[in-house]
Amino acid sequence: MFTGIIEEVGAVTEAAEGLLRIAAPLILEDAKLGDSIAINGVDLTVTSIEDAQFLANLMPETYRRSNLGELVAGDRVNLERSVRPLDRLSGHLVRGVVEGRGAFRSTREESEAIVVSYDAPAELLNHMIVKGPIAIDGVSLTIIDKDEAGFAVSLVQYTQQHTNLLDRQPGDAVNLETDILARYVDELLTARIDQILDDRLAARGLSAGIERGVD
Repeated sequence: MFTGIIEEVGAVTEAAEGLLRIAAPLILEDAKLGDSIAINGVDLTVTSIEDAQFLANLMPETYRRSNLGELVAGDRVNLERSVRPLDRLSGHLVRGVVEGRGAFRSTREESEAIVVSYDAPAELLNHMIVKGPIAIDGVSLTIIDKDEAGFAVSLVQYTQQHTNLLDRQPGDAVNLETDILARYVDELLTARIDQILDDRLAARGLSAGIERGVD
C-alpha cells in the first residue's frame, strides 16, 4: 500500500525486456531485497540492489496497463516506498495497481499553480468525481474538473518541483489509479442492482407460470 506522496524522482539506468534498473540513492538508504517500491505508481519488487541502484522485474500485464514499457535510460520516474503501519497518510490510499493509461492533454498557469488536463478512458472516468482523489504516475492529487473525455488537477509548486508530471508532452501516456473506495462502492452497488433485477425477473416468470397453470 502507498500514499501517493513521492519520496524521490529517480533515473532509469537500464530498461530491457522484463526489467528496469533505477538509480535512487535516497529511498535505497534502508531498502532491502523483496521490498515494494512504486515506480510511476506501479508496485514492483526490489530484486537486486547495487551502487545506489535497484532492479525490478516486470510482467506482461504491467506493460499492457502502464507506461513502464515506454521508459528508456535517462527518463525520470516517481518513486515511493510502501507505507508502514505508523506512517502518516498524507495522500490517499494507493494500491500501486495501475488500472489503465491516460494521456497528457495540456497545461495552464493559475497564479503559482499549474492546472494540468488529461484524457482518460470512460471506464476510469466513471470512478472519478470532482474534489475526489486520483493517482497519476503514482502522485496523489485532487480532481478539480472533469468533462466527458478527461479531467484536470492542480499542481502546487512543491509537486511541480518534486515529481516528473511536468516532463510530459501532449499525448504522452500516464498511469492512472482511481480511488479504491469508489471502485468498491460501484462494484457492490452494481452487484446489488443486478441481483434485484434478477429476482424481479424470476418472480415475474413464476407468476406467469402460475397463471398458465404450470407447476
